Amino acid sequence: MESEAIGTAASNTDFSLIALIFEADPVVKLVMFMLFLASVWSWIVIGEKLFSLGSARKKARQFEDAFWNGRTEDLDLRPGAGGGDAASRVFQAAAREWSDARRVPPGSGEATALVNRAERSMRATIDRELGRAGNGLGVLATIGSASPFIGLFGTVWGIMNAFLNIAAQQDTSLGTVAGPIAEALFATGMGLVAAIPAVIFYNKFTGDLTRFADQLDAFSQDVLVRLSRRASDPARD
Repeated sequence: MESEAIGTAASNTDFSLIALIFEADPVVKLVMFMLFLASVWSWIVIGEKLFSLGSARKKARQFEDAFWNGRTEDLDLRPGAGGGDAASRVFQAAAREWSDARRVPPGSGEATALVNRAERSMRATIDRELGRAGNGLGVLATIGSASPFIGLFGTVWGIMNAFLNIAAQQDTSLGTVAGPIAEALFATGMGLVAAIPAVIFYNKFTGDLTRFADQLDAFSQDVLVRLSRRASDPARD
């Protein structure tokens, strides 16, 4: 009879996801809500980064093709005359230095100074572009590292409630502990659901950002080579 009662109590317990959420302890509900928001936030950042990083690298390649095909008028591109992509802004940084240097009579050390100024200007522009492209990665890193621990807190709280139910009802049956334990495990699962995509895409975007940085660095070195050649030409004016 006792085993039948236990089985009846367990079978009458609703273990659907909706029931687990609405019947959970208020603290566990708060944990689930936080993890839900973290998951939604991470997917918003993931979607934005998938579009923005891919678009930035594609536009940079297109500008590099235009540069090597002579469609940028060598180093005479004026600020604002190029596209809105990262590579064109790096190029415009060198073009500004070239434009300023043409107003100064060429001297023995002017060519070297020009190249050094252009290199620093392009380096600063690259750093700004990388900062802009990497905006939001900190969110993914935080969610990926913190979500499992937030879910673990919900798990500990749910298991604690299960033991409190046992102590209060003096009953160790499945119907007494099943609900709180199910809530605890569900909180753990939500923590993993929020953390796993965040970690995967954080690593992917970090690699994409590194490749983007290498792409801009290589392009800046190509521009510096051409700038150095033009600056050393006595007939540069």
